[in-house]
Amino acid sequence: MLWESLRRKQVGRIKFRRQHAIGPFIVDFYCPAARLVVEVDGPIHDLQQEYDEMRTAWLESLGLKVIRFRNEAVEGQLSVVMDTILSHVSPTSPPAPSPLRSEGESWP
Repeated sequence: MLWESLRRKQVGRIKFRRQHAIGPFIVDFYCPAARLVVEVDGPIHDLQQEYDEMRTAWLESLGLKVIRFRNEAVEGQLSVVMDTILSHVSPTSPPAPSPLRSEGESWP
């Protein structure tokens, strides 16, 4: 569902890549222009929180912004998810924290 919205360019002219390799990791979605990683987490992520935190820290050490959404948010609140993503890629809007899940530290 999220890929359909992103690839239709519902976030303006910003392009996203799906299942993009960054170093040793494959991220769900990546926007090179905004240096934004979007991850969609299913139930398995409840069991690997420490790994996810390490992975996010590594990606952020490259100057990337990582935002995460639960599967349930994508399925039930797609417009909120898209609005949150748009707030991170829009050149006129400062990034806003996701109302759906904690994101960690912000990067300038």
